[in-house]
Amino acid sequence: MAENLTIDDAATRWSHTDRAGLPLLVLLHGYGADEHDLFGIVPYLPAGVAVASVAAPLTPPWPTPGRSWYPIEGLDGRSSAAVTLAAEAFLRWLDDAAPDAPSVALLGFSQGAAVSLQALRLAPERFGAIVALSGYAAPDALPGDAHLAEVSPPVFWGRGSHDDVIPAPLIAHTAQWLPTHTSLSGRVYSGLTHSISEEELGDVHRFLTTWVEGIGADQADGSRPS
Repeated sequence: MAENLTIDDAATRWSHTDRAGLPLLVLLHGYGADEHDLFGIVPYLPAGVAVASVAAPLTPPWPTPGRSWYPIEGLDGRSSAAVTLAAEAFLRWLDDAAPDAPSVALLGFSQGAAVSLQALRLAPERFGAIVALSGYAAPDALPGDAHLAEVSPPVFWGRGSHDDVIPAPLIAHTAQWLPTHTSLSGRVYSGLTHSISEEELGDVHRFLTTWVEGIGADQADGSRPS
């Protein structure tokens, strides 16, 4: 896999053409999907937020459609190093696409959730909140993990009780790792498979509303949020 992945900004879908001064929520899709996949949840998200849905930098092996953030096939499938490469590519995109956003949050599904959490580990001060749906935290340690635990940013982790796509050892690792490195909230949704439910979107809306309201409080205090 190429060491320098590039995200095609021309493929990014934006909810607003005029984004000046708006908080930014970035959507990171899952394996085999693309930038259109999560855009349908925009009506379920808080108002007053610019939303960007990005296309992952890789193409899965034929005949899988869509895009991928990192390979899941072979002996190196789901490797932490590959997740890090994807997160680094995403951070480069973010620096170019939204250098002046007053606050940035991420919402990732499956692979996109893993990349969102990895980006948070690489640059914790860059993000105001993370929503990780049906995903996991990469198991290998990173140099900034101790600092992340000190910052303890807000993370919502949602997954289905019948989700058999993410390997059980990765779920077990994430269940232990997230509470010691973040301010964790979340829920396991009874009967839900590897997907997103309206009930889950209601919880996500409430979580992100707290993020948006916190930005306003920080600005009233004269401080600049992450």
